[in-house]
Amino acid sequence: MYSPIGSKKNVKIFVLYLMANINYPLDFITLNDIVMQTDYVMYLDLAEGFHEMVDDSLIAIVGENSDGDKLYAVTDRGQIVASELKSDILDSILDQSLASALRYLDFKRRGVKTEATTERLPDGKCIFRCSFKEKDVVLFKSEIIVDSVNRAERMKQNFNERPEAIYRGINALFAGNVNFLFN
Repeated sequence: MYSPIGSKKNVKIFVLYLMANINYPLDFITLNDIVMQTDYVMYLDLAEGFHEMVDDSLIAIVGENSDGDKLYAVTDRGQIVASELKSDILDSILDQSLASALRYLDFKRRGVKTEATTERLPDGKCIFRCSFKEKDVVLFKSEIIVDSVNRAERMKQNFNERPEAIYRGINALFAGNVNFLFN
């Protein structure tokens, strides 16, 4: 089964394009998190394609991070492949995915901490609470009462999967810019 972006070749082009444009080494977990931001690539396709790109010298191990995880970067050969074949994927997909990746990395670099909790109420409803903190300063904090524990848990899961997208959306809504809903 192929990822929504298409064939395994497209998955490789997509990953190479992102890595080349981010332009600094990434560990596999961070790369996975970046690629999964837009739902264009399935994890199994990424994992399989990634190891093939390493074997084909499109991506190379260039060191380790402070946790001892291998860091990877696009090789010159990988840069050429990304540059020459990126036209196989819509520019809008590449642009949106790169913007999402850069936002994710900014959140990670800044050390923004997130928290999401749920609390069941006696009447069967539930409170969903979430917050963003940077260096112990609360950037945003909110709570909402919803009709069920199931809905609150889905909200919590969505928040935990993409907190930077939630934060961007909150800022856009408060600023009166709802175009983010259509991007």
